[in-house]
Amino acid sequence: MRKPIMAGNWKMYKTPAETTRFFEKFRPLVEKSEHCEVVICPPFTNLPAAVDAAGNTRIRIGAQNIGWAKEGAFTGEISGPMIVAVGATYAIVGHSERRQYFNETDETVLKRTQAALEFGLTPIVCVGERLQERESGNTDAVLVGQFHKGIAGLTDQQFAKIAIAYEPVWAIGTGKTATPEIAADAHRTIRGQVRAKFGKEAADAIRILYGGSVKPDNARILMAQPEIDGVLVGGASLDPVGFASIVNF
Repeated sequence: MRKPIMAGNWKMYKTPAETTRFFEKFRPLVEKSEHCEVVICPPFTNLPAAVDAAGNTRIRIGAQNIGWAKEGAFTGEISGPMIVAVGATYAIVGHSERRQYFNETDETVLKRTQAALEFGLTPIVCVGERLQERESGNTDAVLVGQFHKGIAGLTDQQFAKIAIAYEPVWAIGTGKTATPEIAADAHRTIRGQVRAKFGKEAADAIRILYGGSVKPDNARILMAQPEIDGVLVGGASLDPVGFASIVNF
């Protein structure tokens, strides 16, 4: 049985003080939530406050990105050792906004994923199609391409330590949500690629999350799909009560 990951991506929101206040409300709402792993990914500047606020709870803290080098002349990047040093244990890799606005490619996604694994972080590797690609019937081709260029280069041992998030780009921040059936179909495509590359055991074990306008009122129906192993929540994760209701679907 795959244990769901309920992850919140705060994007470019909240200060350290606001982070502390969030956790004051959020912690008691999820303290008995043993059915899943809870991960919150605040901006880099809030990581220490989030780690402190999460304390000895089961809540895990993740970064929204990771540099592929250990150190060096990479202005603006944050390395794996820096993320680990503040106590975070997860890292989002290849989010569609990184691909869209900051020229992230499948090749750099692979490099960042490998870096996260090298330094002991659990990467949540994102894949997903744009609206034009879906409307032209190319969803599967896009997912297959992203898998082969951005994930398939991992070793079997490395792959066993990652999670994948399917985020249809047309559903992120738009209010549009893929139907449970659309999401499940995409998850099956991804799992099929895993089976072909890494084998049945890996395909049965990999956790594939859904991301794209997840809200309290649709979390339950999404999580009812056996192919969906959790969610990567954007805007709805900024509210402690709303995100807690998603966690406790």
